[in-house]
Amino acid sequence: MSLPSVYQNKFAEKLTILNERGRGVLVRIYNIKKTCSDPKTRPSFLCDKAMEPSIKFINKKFPNLDVRSSTQHLGPVHKDKGDIVRALAPYYYSFVDVLEFRDHVYELLNTIDANQCFFDIHVNYDFTKSYLDLIVTYVSLVLLLARTEDRRVLIGMYHCAHEMSHGASDSSFARLGQMVLEYDHPLKKLTEEFGPHSKAVTSALLSLHFLFARRNQGSEQWRSDQLLSLLSTAGTMLSPASSDTMACEYLSLEVMERWILMGFLVCPGALGASPQCLELWRLALQGSLYVTLLRDEALQIHKVTEELLSSLKGYGKRVADLKECKEHAVAHSGSLHRGRRAYLRGAVRELEALLEDQPGLLGPKALFVFMALSFCRDEVSWLLRHAEHVTKTKTPEDFADNHIAEILFLMEQLRSLVRRQVGVLRRYHVQYLARFDALVLSEIIQNLSVCPEEESIILSSFVSSLSSLSDKGVDDKEQFDFTPLRLDWFRLQAYTSVAKAVLPLSTNPDVGRIMNLIVFHTKLLDSLEELLAEVSDLSDLCFFPRPLEKMFVATMEEPSMLRYSIAFPLLCNHFSHCVHPMCPEEHPQLQATALGLCNKFLEEMARQACVCIMDACAEQHNLSERLLPKHCASTVSKARNKKTLKHPSKKGEPERGKPGAESQRKDRSVTTNMDKLHLTLAELSLSLNHVPNFTVFEHTVTPAEYLSSHLEARFTKAIVAMACYSPATQEVARPSEVLVGLGAYITFIQSLTHFVGLDTARIIRSVLLQQTQPRDASGEQTLTTIYTNWYLEALLRQASTGAIVLAPALQAFTTVPREGEPSFSAAEFSDVSEMRALAELIGPYGMKFLSDNLMWHVSSQVAELKKLVNENMDTLVQLRSSSCKPEQMAALLPRLTSADNVLKRMTIIGEILSFRAMAQQGLREVFSHHCPFLMGPIECLTDVVTPDTDIQMAHPRRRTTRWPACCWSLWPCPCPCWPLTRRPSTTPRWMATTTTSTAWPRPSSTCQPRSSPSTIRTSRPT
Repeated sequence: MSLPSVYQNKFAEKLTILNERGRGVLVRIYNIKKTCSDPKTRPSFLCDKAMEPSIKFINKKFPNLDVRSSTQHLGPVHKDKGDIVRALAPYYYSFVDVLEFRDHVYELLNTIDANQCFFDIHVNYDFTKSYLDLIVTYVSLVLLLARTEDRRVLIGMYHCAHEMSHGASDSSFARLGQMVLEYDHPLKKLTEEFGPHSKAVTSALLSLHFLFARRNQGSEQWRSDQLLSLLSTAGTMLSPASSDTMACEYLSLEVMERWILMGFLVCPGALGASPQCLELWRLALQGSLYVTLLRDEALQIHKVTEELLSSLKGYGKRVADLKECKEHAVAHSGSLHRGRRAYLRGAVRELEALLEDQPGLLGPKALFVFMALSFCRDEVSWLLRHAEHVTKTKTPEDFADNHIAEILFLMEQLRSLVRRQVGVLRRYHVQYLARFDALVLSEIIQNLSVCPEEESIILSSFVSSLSSLSDKGVDDKEQFDFTPLRLDWFRLQAYTSVAKAVLPLSTNPDVGRIMNLIVFHTKLLDSLEELLAEVSDLSDLCFFPRPLEKMFVATMEEPSMLRYSIAFPLLCNHFSHCVHPMCPEEHPQLQATALGLCNKFLEEMARQACVCIMDACAEQHNLSERLLPKHCASTVSKARNKKTLKHPSKKGEPERGKPGAESQRKDRSVTTNMDKLHLTLAELSLSLNHVPNFTVFEHTVTPAEYLSSHLEARFTKAIVAMACYSPATQEVARPSEVLVGLGAYITFIQSLTHFVGLDTARIIRSVLLQQTQPRDASGEQTLTTIYTNWYLEALLRQASTGAIVLAPALQAFTTVPREGEPSFSAAEFSDVSEMRALAELIGPYGMKFLSDNLMWHVSSQVAELKKLVNENMDTLVQLRSSSCKPEQMAALLPRLTSADNVLKRMTIIGEILSFRAMAQQGLREVFSHHCPFLMGPIECLTDVVTPDTDIQMAHPRRRTTRWPACCWSLWPCPCPCWPLTRRPSTTPRWMATTTTSTAWPRPSSTCQPRSSPSTIRTSRPT
């Protein structure tokens, strides 16, 4: 074949375009298969019962569908023909794309055979790889097409509707129907198709023999070779890592397995042609049980190959070899890959730590990074694929790995390191290309015995392009673009790989080796992201949600792996690479899957971290509770008995340890519960704090915010739980005890800033502010509601019955002891310290809510008194007019009714007002403690200013208020003060009247003072 015709074949361009096109068509067929297999997304016509006769008829007669003579069977199709054409057109033309792709592949493979092309993965890497990729893509497409069960119905129904609408069938239908029939038994048809191409396919696969045998080693061999170790040869640490087969070093082992197994699957005759072919085939069969077609579609390679070879004559020995390899794979492949993963964890951890400490080594040792990423990706992919499909095995531990998170995490670390140190890579390899690669290539060109003009021009342009590189381009942040150079090299491989090439690459392998090295170095300059995606893209894991979730659960159950758990949410960042331009309709579903998985992972991590935080807070609460004064009685009693030599009774309550005894360690190996909680929290915090944020399908995800929201919700519940409120028994914890526990919680939560980047101050302010309102953000009751209800329902109710009386000297309510009743000390809930604690807990807004409830009940009692006065109005008027007539007074007094009721209600009013005064005094003392420099001048003014010149503040409903606006605004709350006159939402049973409750307004988002300074005025009281 003449040289110009070789140039006109355009092998490089066709292979590039067809591989990309084939991938898109493959994704479309995959999408059709998944869409039609799901009842939720299946086309409505296929689910319509009225269409069932038509569907059965189309399946039976396909592709010989005579629309005109079959109107009785196709009536429903004729009725909805317009909708069917519109709905099924994307499906139909996807199958037409398969037909066109097959035609182009046939043409290209025949042309390559006619030119007797030379294939060697070590020399013409791009040409060989693209050729094998095209074969595998085509075989996968045919097998996936055969798995699409509704292909006949989709094509046939569209054809019928199209002919009914346009009067003629589509021009592609006849060939398309024939293709579908031929591929009902795809492997048999494929072996017939690839018979003429067996020689070319075999030569390409044989070039993998040495490479695959070298790469497909066990962990013992890797360990003896010190694979990926920079420290094993410390003396050559600064020497550039290079190889004659540069791109082959990071070529995916999974990809090579797929090439070999699918190549020999369609060319089984090659197995008997060469012992090397048989050895290569057997070696590939022993490594895996399933081979990927696309995403989660896998091929059970041993079963499929056995069925094919059994149907062919003369392959009895190959079937025996196949069964032997299958037994070996079932018995040993799991342990083989488990050993590899164990080795990679240690080796990649060492590599990442060394490069993180000395990023300058990334220049000469960049190859090691891409090798490590490729090896890790292969092992992760193998594990996910087999964990999904292998259901029954004697060694299930081989298909589950609790430590897979570490490998995923190390992969993300290496990717991040490469992106951060891109300047190091560029500066090093710009110099490498200009000062080494260009010189070596120039020398090789000069030593060529013959070099045609076209090839000479291309090679010379390579040398000139590389020689012109300098460090200045890196300093100026110049955007490099070597795509034309790589495409020219691809073209040159095609020109020089034909049988009658003037410059045959087979006899000049040095050109191929140095150019493969140059291509790798240029990719480090301008295509770093594409290179990272090639060796470490894990986007296909999006289609293995169940195995992925199981691995995440196993990771969360392994304490040593908690710090690596962030790798699973970060993995969702890869899933956007699944979207192909030829199938944009997948985008919403893939986005939902990725965001759903990411959200699930982060929610679980935040939940566990929050549980750990709350447990640690509870431990601190218990420790602080042991310091309460009520627990000192036992200590004092014990000390007193010691002095009097009295031995305490052994039947009492168990002896309490002294506070602080938990800090005494006799054995450092003994760990307490608090130690375990701190360790777990530290591990989870490392994970959540690993990255501030990352992107999943254009959504920015912030891991720490998940913990923040969980912590806020659980902290709110914990505060309410500390009150120990029981509506049935009317029991509640003392405010001072709750305040001590709250202080312990707050102290520990504030210490979280040492672990994770949380705004703990915002969380604490938000939660405590909610406790000052009747309801929190989720609508649940708060401390304000609990203590308001309890003081009204329990304390003041007993005061109304005389069980509790006010003790002004004690500034508290005290219980009147009675026999036969359980002891209850009202002073423990109403003394000065408790009122202060209550004010600290519920704040000024909560105290105002309590005060408003109290005053509303006072007003209700006054209203009842008015009723009593109205009932006795005549008698009272007579008493008023007879105040100087004792005899008439004595006669009128018995006519007054409900005198005891009046006295009781007056007593209730007095008790409520006394309790309100005590609560207000507690609030005043808290204010004085929190803002003494503000309260001092105000109290001084109140002492100096006479009542005639009292300062009053204007208000929409009330002209005076108890506190200036500045006092209220000092409390840490972003909400405005609530209206001063509101009827409370709760009413005690013992004071209930026929009234309707009024809903309380929710606070707004900004805090406004009750009145501005301009509204303060001096006025005389009327």
